[in-house]
Amino acid sequence: MLRLRAFRGTNDKIVKIAVHPTHPWLVTADASDHVSVWNWEHRQVIYELKAGGIDQRRLVGVKLEKLAEGESEPKGKPTEAIRGGSVKQVSFFDDDVRFWQLWRNRSAAAEAPTAVNHLTSTFASPAPSTKGRHFLVICCENKAIFLDLVTMRSRDVPKQELDNKSLLCMEFLSRSSAGDSPLVAFGGSDGIIRVLSMMTWKLVRRYTGGHKGSISCLMTFMASSGEALLVSGASDGLLILWSADHGQDSRELVPKLSLKAHDGGVVAVELSRVIGGAPQLITIGADKTLAIWDTMSFKELRRIKPVPRLACHSVASWCHPRAPNLDILTCVKDSYIWAIEHPTYSALTRPLCDLSSLVPPQVVAPNKKLRVYCMVAHPLQPHLVATGTNVGIIVSEFDARSLPPVVPLPTPPGSREHSAVYIVERELKLLNFQLSNTTNPSLGNNGSLSETGKLKGDSLESLHVKQIKKHISTPVPHDSYSVLSISSSGKYLAIVWPDIPYFSIYKVSDWSIVDSGSARLLAWDTCSDRFAILESALPPRMPILPKGSSSRKAKEAAAAAAQAAAAATAASANVQVRILLDDGTSNILMRSIGSRSEPVVGLHGGALLGVAYRTPRRISPGAATAISTIQSMPLSGFGSSGSFATFDDGFSSQRSPAEAMPQNFQLFSWETFQPVGGLLPQPEWTAWDQTVEYCAFAYQHYIVISSLRPQYRYLGDVAIAYATGAVWQRRQLFVATPTTIECVFVDAGIAPIDIETRKMKEEMKLKEVQARAVAEHGELALISVEGPQTATQERITLRPPMLQVNGPNDLSFQCEATLHNGLLSPSKDKLLFSTTMMEQLLVRTFSSTSSWFAINYRFFPVLAGFTILVGLSYLLVVRLASFQHAPSVPPFLSLPKQYKVDGDDTTMLKETEERKVNEIAVGGGGVSVAVTRFPTEQKRPVGPLIVVGVRDGVLWLIDRYMTAHALSLSHPGIRCRCLAAYGDAVSAVKWASRLGREHHDDLAQFMLGMGYATEALHLPGISKRFPLSFLFMISFISMVVMAGVLQFQL
Repeated sequence: MLRLRAFRGTNDKIVKIAVHPTHPWLVTADASDHVSVWNWEHRQVIYELKAGGIDQRRLVGVKLEKLAEGESEPKGKPTEAIRGGSVKQVSFFDDDVRFWQLWRNRSAAAEAPTAVNHLTSTFASPAPSTKGRHFLVICCENKAIFLDLVTMRSRDVPKQELDNKSLLCMEFLSRSSAGDSPLVAFGGSDGIIRVLSMMTWKLVRRYTGGHKGSISCLMTFMASSGEALLVSGASDGLLILWSADHGQDSRELVPKLSLKAHDGGVVAVELSRVIGGAPQLITIGADKTLAIWDTMSFKELRRIKPVPRLACHSVASWCHPRAPNLDILTCVKDSYIWAIEHPTYSALTRPLCDLSSLVPPQVVAPNKKLRVYCMVAHPLQPHLVATGTNVGIIVSEFDARSLPPVVPLPTPPGSREHSAVYIVERELKLLNFQLSNTTNPSLGNNGSLSETGKLKGDSLESLHVKQIKKHISTPVPHDSYSVLSISSSGKYLAIVWPDIPYFSIYKVSDWSIVDSGSARLLAWDTCSDRFAILESALPPRMPILPKGSSSRKAKEAAAAAAQAAAAATAASANVQVRILLDDGTSNILMRSIGSRSEPVVGLHGGALLGVAYRTPRRISPGAATAISTIQSMPLSGFGSSGSFATFDDGFSSQRSPAEAMPQNFQLFSWETFQPVGGLLPQPEWTAWDQTVEYCAFAYQHYIVISSLRPQYRYLGDVAIAYATGAVWQRRQLFVATPTTIECVFVDAGIAPIDIETRKMKEEMKLKEVQARAVAEHGELALISVEGPQTATQERITLRPPMLQVNGPNDLSFQCEATLHNGLLSPSKDKLLFSTTMMEQLLVRTFSSTSSWFAINYRFFPVLAGFTILVGLSYLLVVRLASFQHAPSVPPFLSLPKQYKVDGDDTTMLKETEERKVNEIAVGGGGVSVAVTRFPTEQKRPVGPLIVVGVRDGVLWLIDRYMTAHALSLSHPGIRCRCLAAYGDAVSAVKWASRLGREHHDDLAQFMLGMGYATEALHLPGISKRFPLSFLFMISFISMVVMAGVLQFQL
């Protein structure tokens, strides 16, 4: 559940910390007022400066920059030469920060039952305000530093420009007028909040008349009425609400509400999103208490002391599916991260983790204790928590693979309302969701342009979803972490509580329990209402030590005894298979599967039952893996009883033995309960197509995709790391990762086994016809008259598997050639050729960025001729959604210098908008044409997601807050490929008229790989050189294969 994601040791204690929502950046300030920006994913320091004093590097850089621009030396003291003083707060600010701050406020307010109709968590992205810049903002006592991490230019605003009052905290205002955007509010030592414009760098307004002490914290949020509010806490113990909805003419603002929060002062304030209720405010104070406030009545809901005798210095709202009852994280000056249960329960505080057990032992001195001084939870990835300690920065990861307790139900035919079942607390609830607009999003928009020059139908703005949550009368017995799954028919719902352990099977029609018992794992069969469970007895409890025997040896002995008992219980657990009959009764089909002695640690359902066993040796978490190819499988009537054979993926030879994944995963047949093939590396999850045509095995750094019919065959692996789940939609695999939503287009092609199966079927049909003729007319029916015959050779072009996947640079060519009239040993089954000798030939046609491609060939004896048949496939990046804002380039980096008068930059904006409009092409009949190959990335919902699938032409997702989200698939570049993958190539060609003709060659290449060569040649915008270039490349590769064959024969 817990692991160390990143660590950076420091010499001084870290007292301030902030995380960027979309980039892997952490900004920290230590006790010596040194500020550093750290990339925790790549373990690299991006920038460092001495913010408390005078940073000579910045001072010299500013002087050189002014001299280069021809400016004279200023008479006064430059702002960079002013000592910053104590660092009070550090933060990032850019378009991503602005968007997700506004999203957090809106989504929390939309949960309230009294929220206005127009207030939803779905909204259009605000106009870019930072113009591609990424600001690091440092609030010091004497000045505020704004550093652009793109150009490394900075702007220092001394406190003299803010009424000469010390700056103690800051907050970015999420809603403001267009002229003043963006705005940042600073809390002063005199109890006044001053708002600075980042466009004019002038003071624009003040919040006065509230606090009598120094302001310690600021935060914006949104009420259920849609009003934007600013809340402030100060040393006088007051919590004051201010209106953040105002025009440019409001220069002095008075408080809306004031209430006494804490004795001794308010330390921090945090916003908490509540499922189905109004948002709440969480405050911590110097009186060592934590208070929870309702934002509707602003009454105190609960007040607790999280840790006795210690005051909290950090607080964060938390929502993780692995700990459904823990809502709040807090830290004091010890080595723990503390978690607080939901206020409606006991609101007990328990240690979530001990950070001293995560860091390397050599980091902490023998006589030194680890202490936490600041903490922040990642706003978009709740499984990541960063802490600043006296030994360095610790980034902890809490079970990134846990998914929300929700499962979609099958949609009735002809219905546009979809349903899902989820668990909240101890209640089983039903979520009904559908698109709120009446138009079909799959049809897109034929001809409307927005004012910004973008296609309204192709800009893929967020779709509005109408959803209703209903109660189900049947309660659930537990409120701990649960895993929900649905049977293949959709008639039965399974709930497993692994920590109890316990499971229940519900009949969806009346929500009655048809089966229950003790189990930690459950997996369904894809083809029938059959499931497997891992029976488990109750875990043994650690014996209670009597008083006087609390020595270290006694504790170690008790822990060892409990561990041995738990191991014995796990070893005695069996995998049992049960089936649900039509009358709702459950029967046991097999009481124990497999004869291995190792404990079972995983069950994976699908067309085959996957069982993972515990291995004794320790495996590196970042180890890569290779999967075996199953040569045959009892899914087809023509499959033979073969076994697995190791597949060389081209990289296994470069791995060390210590990095190889253990072979501890066994597949079993649901029919015979016998092993199918040999042992495989254990996947993190599996996904099987409902039509039993494809399957996907997910590993830490990639996903292996295989074909199931007529035999189990390896197709390829795609570089999608840390995937948490996926769902098949015909030949499309939609994958969710912690940060993105990916789409994989898959085609198995035509393999030699397909030709053998076809010939076998034809022979069987011929034998049936002959047997029928003999039965009707006797043996004379088999006599035939010989006549002149012509020798014909039937050529069946082999088409290799085609994968179009999401990966940054995984564009590779795989060519499979069938060479007749010969045999080849398995050791010579693959040739690797460098692309340096063919780069100029391939790059013009296919724009390849890969460094190698593979040619696989086999020999088959025929009666006449020696023929080479070559097919082509490739890999391509397609990403549907991510957290990041659409990339933009600062105007001063991409455009010539624009001269403006009195701060008016409308000329530059107007030219930019005109250029955008000129880029829009309009086809015949006034149909708008998308000029981009693929749409811009849509916004991924926050946190872990359940991928529901494609319904009504959109991709549905459900998040941790049980909210449904829809991703549009109406862009012509996506829509054409989805139609081709679905099998409707004719409609794909029709939709191609809405795609820019410069992208038709790429679309034709995709359709060729999917097996639609004839339809691909009918694309209206295909270039004249594409067919010739394609055939020329095939001929060239054929000669390369022939040269390799002759070399092997010699």
